[in-house]
Amino acid sequence: MSLKKINTVLAAAFILFILWFGTEFILSPQTTAPGFGLPSWPSGDGDGFLIVKGIRDVVMALVLGVLLVTGHRRALGWALLVEALAAYGDMTTVLAHHGSVATALGVHCLTATLMVVNGLLIFRETRKVAAAPATPAPQPA
Repeated sequence: MSLKKINTVLAAAFILFILWFGTEFILSPQTTAPGFGLPSWPSGDGDGFLIVKGIRDVVMALVLGVLLVTGHRRALGWALLVEALAAYGDMTTVLAHHGSVATALGVHCLTATLMVVNGLLIFRETRKVAAAPATPAPQPA
C-alpha cells in the first residue's frame, strides 16, 4: 500500500472520529461528557459548554474533510499538526483539573500524537512534489 493511501485512510479515520465525537457532544452532552476525562462537570445548565466543545470538534473535522476531498495534501498536513494542539490542550486540561490520567494520555494524547504523525507523513509524501522544480516551457526552435 502506498504512503498516500495510508495517509488518506488515516486522515479519513481522524475526520470520522472527530466528527462522531463532536456530534455526540452536541446531541447528548451529558452522556458523552464523562468520557472526556474530567472528574466533575459544571452544575446546573452546563450543557451549553459541552455543546461548544462538540461544535469545535465538528468544525475541525469539516476543515480536515474539505482539505482531503479537494486534494490540498500539504495544507491537510499543516491542519493536522495545528489541530493536534486542540487534543494536546484537552489532555492538559484533564491533567490540570485532576481528571483521569488514563483518558488524558490514552485518548487525548494518543489522538494528538497520531495526528502529528499523520501530518508529518503527509509532508513526507508531498515533499517531492513541493520540492520539484517547475519544468521550463519548451522554447520555439
